[in-house]
Amino acid sequence: MFRRWKRTGLTLLCATAITACSAPSTESAPPRVSLPNCDGQVSVAEPPRRAVSLNQSTTEIMLALGLADRMVGTATWTDPVDPALAAENVRVPRLSNNNPSFESVLATEPDLVLGAYQAVFTDEGVASRERFGELGVPTYLSPSNCMPEEAPLAEPVELDDIYREVHEIAMIFDVPQRGEALVSELRQRVEAARRKATPSQDTSVLFWFARTESPYMAGSTGSPAIMTRTLGVRNAYDDVRSMWPQVSWEDVLARDPDLLVLGDLTRDGEGDSLAAKQQFLRTDPAVSRLPAVAEGRWMGMTGTEMNVSMRTITGIERLADRLAELERR
Repeated sequence: MFRRWKRTGLTLLCATAITACSAPSTESAPPRVSLPNCDGQVSVAEPPRRAVSLNQSTTEIMLALGLADRMVGTATWTDPVDPALAAENVRVPRLSNNNPSFESVLATEPDLVLGAYQAVFTDEGVASRERFGELGVPTYLSPSNCMPEEAPLAEPVELDDIYREVHEIAMIFDVPQRGEALVSELRQRVEAARRKATPSQDTSVLFWFARTESPYMAGSTGSPAIMTRTLGVRNAYDDVRSMWPQVSWEDVLARDPDLLVLGDLTRDGEGDSLAAKQQFLRTDPAVSRLPAVAEGRWMGMTGTEMNVSMRTITGIERLADRLAELERR
């Protein structure tokens, strides 16, 4: 098991590639970029031209950076694409709505494969990073998700981790100015959201991701925790260090949260959709007695927003709007 890299800024080792001696050139070759990435290293001799993104969150970062023309495939979609990126997204082939096969990824002849979750780079997902590396294909894993989702983290993920991922992808593709501009825009959106609501620090928010039996709730280290820290409210499970612990409804009742954020997942598992969660809350004899349920203090949120991604900022904005609405009551 490996540790998350400390947030000490981008560690980039750049060396100018040596040009061929056959003829002089007035243009320098693209820089070689190598940076530490979770338990390994990602190195590219030149900016990738045939990238495959295995998860929606890395795909949306690339689209936001204007890199659709450098992509030959996407996969594992959990929600509709961000509407602002829809026009760019249609330019990129979709290999699969879920995990693609290793063979289908290789068939695109990729020069870089990006993934957002540790699980995608396993034999149960698509393939290990080592397996790609044996074939000369570099891989990049989101620095926010180096470890399995169920693993407790020593440090919570922060907004700076999301910004770092944007900067790193922009550096790998040799568009650092685009990365700076995108991060600046995201920071401005966060600051605007902070000004929308001034809730009490005692306000507790519970984030319910999936399942009705032994439900998955947000712990203190993932995207929902970023949202609550940013807006100055309390995560109902701020004492649990894993991203998505499974808990009991008896424990939820004891914590008595002020606001419920309900994951609206597009998959069709038990308790995944917003409608299924609302039905359970209204009909369960015990849970329906929660004041937050009785008074309708809840809101839906997409799975992409509830997982660490660029859409975490959208989640911050939407939560700020709901908190401001509750303040006006």
